[in-house]
Amino acid sequence: MLRSACAVVPALDARATVGAVVADLRVALGVPVLVVDDGSIDGTGEVARACGAEVVRHERNRGKGAALRTGLLEAARRGFDVIVSVDADGQHPGDSARVVLEASDDPRTLVLGVRDLVRDGAPRSNRFGNAVSNFFLSLFAGRTLLDTQCGLRRYPVAETLRLAAGAQGYAFEAEVVLRALAAGIPVLEVPIVVAYPSAEETHTHFRSVRDPARIVGTVVRTVLDLRLRGK
Repeated sequence: MLRSACAVVPALDARATVGAVVADLRVALGVPVLVVDDGSIDGTGEVARACGAEVVRHERNRGKGAALRTGLLEAARRGFDVIVSVDADGQHPGDSARVVLEASDDPRTLVLGVRDLVRDGAPRSNRFGNAVSNFFLSLFAGRTLLDTQCGLRRYPVAETLRLAAGAQGYAFEAEVVLRALAAGIPVLEVPIVVAYPSAEETHTHFRSVRDPARIVGTVVRTVLDLRLRGK
């Protein structure tokens, strides 16, 4: 059974959306919300704190992977078993976060949210980048992975930290999946609903060509490292 959980929201210049995300999570999950302000210059941390989140700040932007690692370390310090990671842009409704949180009674399980990108109106470039990442991670993982770029996940805190994933950016999420499978950590995929804003409202730091390329590079390096270690 799960004993304790918190939500972790990595955030960079998300002042316009982070307050609503925090409020939604507090109602939907009923757990503490920790925002990792990854070097924002627009007052993201202040807005999050005013809406009831606890905030840890990076003085400079270090990348999503670094922000997630900080969230995991802070969760471990506070004695939480699992975290639910939620993007700060408002794409992950609190109801979907609850689905991910409650997907398994085993606190060791890494739970991955799986989006229907066509149904939910994801831009074509996002669908392409996700398909590329899915192909390479599935190839090297030896099993089909349906959505390797979704930021809505449940991480087992101690087990994830022991994996010692080193990627600083978006590739952290892919690296964790590969290392978790190699370490025998259960990986569960669950369908979720996401909300994509209109083109005018879209504000993302993910680059649909550059970042998938970096993810693939990290996947290859991780596989080589695991093979060298005999895992």
